[in-house]
Amino acid sequence: MCGIVGYLGPLNPKDVIVGGLKKLEYRGYDSAGVAILDGGLVKRVRAEGKLRNLEAKLAHESFDGHLGIGHTRWATHGVPSERNAHPHQVGGVSLVHNGIIENYLEIKEALLKRGANITSDTDSELVAHLVAEQVKIQKDLLKAVQVVLKELRGAFSILVIWDQQPDRLVAFKDGPPLVIGLGEKQTFVVSDVQAALNYTKKFMYLEDREIALVQGTGVQVFSSAGAPLQKPVVELNWNADQVEKKGYSHYMLKEIYEQPHAVSSAMAPHIDATNQTVRLSKVGFGGAGVTHLESLDAAKDWEQTQKIFASVNRVTIVACGTSYYAGLVGKYLIEALAKIPVEVDVASEFRYRKPVLLKDTLVITVSQSGETADTLAAIRLAKENGLQTLSICNVRNSSIDREAHGHLYMNSGPEVGVASTKAFVSTLAIFNLVATAFGQARGQLSLGQAREQVQALLAVPSQMEVVLAYDKYFADAAEDFKSFKGFLYMGRGVSYPIALEGALKLKELAYLHAEGYAAGEMKHGPLALIDERMAIVMVAPSDDLFEKTVSNLEEAKARGGKIISIGTGENERLKSISERYLGIPKAHWSTNPLLEVVPLQLMAFHLADSLGHDVDQPRNLAKSVTVE
Repeated sequence: MCGIVGYLGPLNPKDVIVGGLKKLEYRGYDSAGVAILDGGLVKRVRAEGKLRNLEAKLAHESFDGHLGIGHTRWATHGVPSERNAHPHQVGGVSLVHNGIIENYLEIKEALLKRGANITSDTDSELVAHLVAEQVKIQKDLLKAVQVVLKELRGAFSILVIWDQQPDRLVAFKDGPPLVIGLGEKQTFVVSDVQAALNYTKKFMYLEDREIALVQGTGVQVFSSAGAPLQKPVVELNWNADQVEKKGYSHYMLKEIYEQPHAVSSAMAPHIDATNQTVRLSKVGFGGAGVTHLESLDAAKDWEQTQKIFASVNRVTIVACGTSYYAGLVGKYLIEALAKIPVEVDVASEFRYRKPVLLKDTLVITVSQSGETADTLAAIRLAKENGLQTLSICNVRNSSIDREAHGHLYMNSGPEVGVASTKAFVSTLAIFNLVATAFGQARGQLSLGQAREQVQALLAVPSQMEVVLAYDKYFADAAEDFKSFKGFLYMGRGVSYPIALEGALKLKELAYLHAEGYAAGEMKHGPLALIDERMAIVMVAPSDDLFEKTVSNLEEAKARGGKIISIGTGENERLKSISERYLGIPKAHWSTNPLLEVVPLQLMAFHLADSLGHDVDQPRNLAKSVTVE
């Protein structure tokens, strides 16, 4: 959601902060601002809209200090406007905030009774008032924050400075991520490591209810009770250049083309290509913790993983959005290969439906960012009930990664486009590996069958390259697609979740009505929608459900629907009933989803681009949903 960048060091804070905020644009925002030390006081500049509006205001501003904070705001309390933009300033205190203060009405009422002059509609300004009150009493910013933290309820990450202590930044959180970057005689406090990767690869991750004091060139971290804490420093191997567009018109298009490499990277640690076997590498079920995974004995760790897989009798997969659809594919794979029942839950519903959590259940959570608030809450609920948990994340050392008992990584590298692409296919690859490992551990897959799965997976990256060659096909077809009033995406079996994901991509990017259905459900409602202005996007690979799928497609065709179909190879039957047909390479049923989703991504991308939409930053959406 909102983006936070703080800086203390010898460089020009304006350049560092604005540059960092640009790296966080993918999170979605509607206003932006900075507060930077100048002449002994903190000067604030804010603007509604895109960062370019803030940059225009800053063009002729100069600052002589080396301390500052910046923010991109995603409106929750109060409409998008300059008066509601961050930073908020009260009595020499400047503050930026990501999240929601749940008891803001209670705080606001108390502040108004004490005579506070509240100038915005935000819950964030109220925290600035509380800190400003306390610095008058405590005469120290850190002590003031320690008092204020006790009064706040909700999900928040906050960074605050005070012009009476111009060499200090104080950061604290409970929920959304806040990361401290440690550079050479300089320190960064950011929502996402991408904002500081140009300057450092060393980071310290704040946990909930911890407070960080950045002073001079040092960082101290304290518990909410004021006890000093020793925090590990994590060195990332990401290259800052990975988040650049590398010549592509959009980040999303670059990331679609990076998918073959992403799938290879996701699989590489876990496949013995010589012997063509799956051996999940350093999952860490033994309790090593994410900072010690590399030091594990690989053989013993694999043995422990197999024991866990053999001992559980059911699996629950919990995720949101695109990750949820990846989880649905995982259900088909695990049930088919391991013969174990699998439930898939939307994370935002999981906690609140009072799930029956049996002790022999493994809970798998999926989150690209590793910070999704609902998914994080779900993993905590599972642990409270004594269940084993396994996370699939793209960001190592993220909150969900740190919370889980076992750890698997998408290894996709930075994904900047809001609409997830390469993280999705990496997750599908991981679920293939997990399902195969489950099947072997439970004696449901023979060595020959497991090798067949591995061979199918190893073929995927080159097969994806073939599908990507059809990019121009969708660029040319985009003009035709504009004429449709709506889109019905359909599939059967393991292709059904891909239909759901295809519909989501079109909604996210093109802002057009699209629905995903199991093709066998067409007679139970969707047929009523079909006429000559309705596009039917059918995912119909040559598998054991092909004949049934084509039968469903004939029903849509008979009612005037315009068919866009994705099949296997040169399928003349599909071609004959389709306005547009695309053939993907012949693949194993379990890896078909990795190939099917690519044309659906390209279709959504090109249609949205032809409509003039911001493909990388769709309206009203953010990359990481770190609050409920």
